[in-house]
Amino acid sequence: MKNEKICVIGCGNLGKSIAKGLLEHEDFNSENVIATRRKLKLIEDLKPHGAEITSDNLYAVRNANIILVAVKPYNVDKIINEIKPEIKEGKHILVSLATGLGTNEISEMLDDKIPVFRAMPNIAADIGESVTCICGKNSSVEHTQKVKFIFDAIGESLIINEELMEAATILGACGIAFVFRFIRAMIQGGIQIGFDANTANQIVSQTVKGAAKMLQENSNHPESEIDKVTTPKGCTIVGLNEMEHQGFSSSLIRGIVTSFEKIEK
Repeated sequence: MKNEKICVIGCGNLGKSIAKGLLEHEDFNSENVIATRRKLKLIEDLKPHGAEITSDNLYAVRNANIILVAVKPYNVDKIINEIKPEIKEGKHILVSLATGLGTNEISEMLDDKIPVFRAMPNIAADIGESVTCICGKNSSVEHTQKVKFIFDAIGESLIINEELMEAATILGACGIAFVFRFIRAMIQGGIQIGFDANTANQIVSQTVKGAAKMLQENSNHPESEIDKVTTPKGCTIVGLNEMEHQGFSSSLIRGIVTSFEKIEK
């Protein structure tokens, strides 16, 4: 990937996070990143890391092989029509980060000239801990590997079937908000039982981090890890049971399903 040239069109929060991940990756040449945005002052901090910045999308596409379109869904058609004259078959791969736009729709905008991918990272891309789901059309194994490399630079990525992309948006992108809300509730509980806010935040954040890492490294079901903590007549099991009596799991599941039903519309 050292010789691949990548442009990030519409370098807002998410696009900028991806650019940063690539710039910091040892297997990627930072001079091969071009970032575009109308207000250049908002991405000037990428320049010291080796990126080229510009407000000229046509220039960026002309000088890149992989195009990341990181704009809102309602702007994708406008951007593609703008850059289409510079897109060359056999040279370019396009990756859309827009929610709700399928690869077929994007390919039609491009007259099916080049490989097209959809990718759904989350905001943890900013610290290199995103999970990104990816699907593609008109793509080879080589194309897929190149796109996966980009998103592995900002966390972890996995290839899924396109019919699951909306579900991936809910579980991965919206899901991080659900996790934050859970963390906030734990902190509030910690304050009620005696901790100051900063200490409660520190304890809860590390507890959540440790729990997630255990699942990743042990590959166990969460319930088997819960069993290690719950003892007969102990304080953990009574707390868990009270949460379930109050609808903890069912409300979370209902929230996920409700979000999915909204995005499906």
